[in-house]
Amino acid sequence: MTCYDELVARGLIAQVTNEDEIRKMVNAGEATFYIGFDPTADSLHVGHFMALCLMKRLQMAGNKPVVLIGGGTAMIGDPSGRTDMRQMMTTETIKHNCDCFKVQMERFIDFGEGKAIMVNNADWLLGLNYVELLREVGAQFSVNNMLRAECYKQRMEKGLSFLEFNYMIMQSYDFYHLFQHYGCNMQFGGDDQWSNMLGGTELIRKKLGKDAHAMTITLLLNSEGKKMGKTANGAVWLDANKTAPYDFFQYWRNVDDADVIKCMKLLTFIPLEEIYEYEKLDGSELNAVKERLAFELTKMIHGEEEANKALETARSLFSGKPDTAAMPTTVLTAENLVDGAIGILDAMLLAGLIPSKGEGRRLVQQGGVSVNDEKVTDPAFTLKETDLAGDGVVIKKGKKVFHKITM
Repeated sequence: MTCYDELVARGLIAQVTNEDEIRKMVNAGEATFYIGFDPTADSLHVGHFMALCLMKRLQMAGNKPVVLIGGGTAMIGDPSGRTDMRQMMTTETIKHNCDCFKVQMERFIDFGEGKAIMVNNADWLLGLNYVELLREVGAQFSVNNMLRAECYKQRMEKGLSFLEFNYMIMQSYDFYHLFQHYGCNMQFGGDDQWSNMLGGTELIRKKLGKDAHAMTITLLLNSEGKKMGKTANGAVWLDANKTAPYDFFQYWRNVDDADVIKCMKLLTFIPLEEIYEYEKLDGSELNAVKERLAFELTKMIHGEEEANKALETARSLFSGKPDTAAMPTTVLTAENLVDGAIGILDAMLLAGLIPSKGEGRRLVQQGGVSVNDEKVTDPAFTLKETDLAGDGVVIKKGKKVFHKITM
C-alpha cells in the first residue's frame, strides 16, 4: 500500500486541491510540506497530535516536513471555529510558548541536516511594512470571497474584528514566503483551515504563476461530532507536567466503544491489517483494544517506561490491588489545611478532579466519590492531616478516575 493510499484508508484526509498531483508527490517523497502551530499555550495538546502523526508518517515516506511555529500569527489570533476573540498575548508569553513547542516536537519529529526544519513566522511577519503588504498582497484578495470563508462564519455572528480579519492574509503570506525561500510546495492543516490554505495557494498562483497544493486533515471528533481531547478540567496536554502520563493513558483507555477503532486508525502506527481484526470485536472484547490504544499513544508521547507504569497502575487499580506508584498525586502543605484538616471538596478542587465546588457537591451527593474505597456522601466530609500522612489517601471519582492526595 502506498503512503497516500494508507492516509486514505486510515481516514486522515478530508480535502485536497489536486488529488492526483498530491498522491504522486507524497508517494515519491517529493513533498516539502508545512504544518503551522500557533503557540497559544505552553504545551501542545491532543488537538495537535493528529497533525504530528501525519507529519511523522509523511517523513517516514521520504517527504520533508517544515514545522512552522506561529510566533507572528499568534500576535493576531486565529478566528477559525471560535465565537469570541482570542485573548491577546504578550510577546514574552508567545516566545516562551514557542520554546516549549520546540522541545516537545523535537522528541517526535526527526530534525537535522536534510531532515525536518523548524521556522518561526515572526521572523518575516513582524518586519513587514504595512503599506507594502497592502500593495503586494492585499490587492490579491477579494473581501467578498473572504467574508464567505468558513473560518469567519462563527465570528461574524458576534462581530469580526479587523485584527482577526487579517489572519487569512497572514497565513497565506506564510505559504507564499515558505514557497519562495524553502521550496515548500504543500501545506497541511486541520479541516477548519481550508479557506486559509486556499488563500495561500491562490496567492502563490497570482504572484508567482506557480502551483502549490493543500490538504486538510480530518478533525479528531468523537461519535457525537464533538472535538476530542477535552476533559472536565480542560485540554489533554502532551506535557507531563500539565497532564500526567497516567491521566493521558486513562483518557484513551476510556474512549467510547464507537471511537476506539477510529482513534487507532488516525493516531497510531499499528498496521491496518491488525486494526481490521480489532474491528471485528465488540462489547467487553473492546477493553483490550482500548488498552492497546492507550499504551501506544502514551508510549509515543511519554516513552515506553511511562506507558508501562501507567498500564500496570491501571490494571492494579481495577484488579482491586492498587499500586499507586504512577497514580497522579497532589501533595498538600500545612497552608492548605484549616485546623489540621481539609474538606473533600477543597481537596478535589486542588487535585483538579472537579471544575468547581458546586460540581463536586453534586458528585458527592450522587455517590460518585470514594476515599480509600469508602463511599463519601456528605459534602462536608474532611480529610485530617493524619489521614494524609505517609501514603496518603486515594480519591476515586466515578468508576475510572483515581487520584492520590498526601502531605
